[in-house]
Amino acid sequence: MSDRVESVDILVVSWNGRRHLETLLPALEAQRDPGAAVGIRLFDNGSTDGTAAWVRSRHPRVDLVEHPVNLGFSAANNRLAEASSADALVLVNNDTRPRPDWLAELVAAVRAAPPDVAALSGCIVDWDGERLDFGRGVMAFDGHAFQLDYGRLLEDVETPAEGAELLFPCGGNMIARRAAFLSAGGFDESYFAYLEDVDLGWRFWSGGERVLSAPRAVVHHRSKATSNLLGNANRGLLFERNAYFTAFKNYDAELWPQLMPAVQLTLLARTQHLLARCNPNGDVLAQDPFRTVVDGSGKASADRGAVPRGGAGAAPRGLWQRARDVVALRTRLRRLARRLGGLPAGAPAVVDDQTVAQVRALSAIVRGLDGASEQRRLVQARRRRPDREILERFPLYVVPTYPGDEQLFASEGFEALWPADLDPVRLRLDDVMEMER
Repeated sequence: MSDRVESVDILVVSWNGRRHLETLLPALEAQRDPGAAVGIRLFDNGSTDGTAAWVRSRHPRVDLVEHPVNLGFSAANNRLAEASSADALVLVNNDTRPRPDWLAELVAAVRAAPPDVAALSGCIVDWDGERLDFGRGVMAFDGHAFQLDYGRLLEDVETPAEGAELLFPCGGNMIARRAAFLSAGGFDESYFAYLEDVDLGWRFWSGGERVLSAPRAVVHHRSKATSNLLGNANRGLLFERNAYFTAFKNYDAELWPQLMPAVQLTLLARTQHLLARCNPNGDVLAQDPFRTVVDGSGKASADRGAVPRGGAGAAPRGLWQRARDVVALRTRLRRLARRLGGLPAGAPAVVDDQTVAQVRALSAIVRGLDGASEQRRLVQARRRRPDREILERFPLYVVPTYPGDEQLFASEGFEALWPADLDPVRLRLDDVMEMER
């Protein structure tokens, strides 16, 4: 693969983001000359806020593509990449503010990189430049991913060194050789948004290529400014579905059969926990009418899905604080269900956003399995590097993230499903990132 980069196209995807573009586009046009021909391509994803007319009027040099409906981040970037003839593609989120030397740093980094480097990822900080958004990412065993040290003060974290290897580039600040991007298949368009960059990075690595860090290429980010437009239920669906398909498509023929039981158990356990604990009368769904328990008096009684509150197997104290919060939430949800009316007394009602997202994700996985199977065939056909070699560089993470995860991941049943010769990194969520302040 040639390391010559004489031209770059900056790809921007926007959905009702005119207010963000009012900051981004001037910043792009004011970039220091990178010593390469530069184009700006903008895909307007069915916006209704006047984005297209404003861009034509105020930034006529931008190559604008209008689409009547929202195709999603993945498909829109693919369309821009396919229409480009540049040597390299630079992807940046519409809700960012690049520093003046950002583009020059990316171009210099890709020019200096060895030919087997398909992409490099810059650094993302918060809008005030005080906290880290993305420096490097890590992947959980089930296809989910985390921005390591997200939200932490920059003075308290160690960002990757120039040229350090990364498992995946961040789609909000990256440069890729156009030929490599297209050869790997670009982003998976079925993802719509989220984790498409994790999936792409894994495909780069399994195909024999690499991803490196370019930490001096910095953008400031209004975190979640665009993603919040989707709503919790829709965003949760994308995370769960895309994580599962990332694992399903990319694990090689050795590791997928070994990790599949743990991946699928986790998906089902999270769904069951949310249904039972976060919805009015959800405990009915956890009852087993054919199972009995013995109380302290020695008498058998029907299982009502009760959770033991002490003794062997009791959860750590911190979890009970969460449990009390859940009980309070369930009380509020029951009141809401009564106001809605029309439900039989004691009938479960699914009203929790996260539960809705989880159930929708299960349905989407079943519907999309045939297409994902074909994608898996293509991914494995271009494989040049086994997952064992990749995981020597980037170990899998086991991080309790959802309600019930701590009990599940600490259980003997989960341990029995985990491959004995695969050592994951086990951390708490607050070890991985700064929790909400």
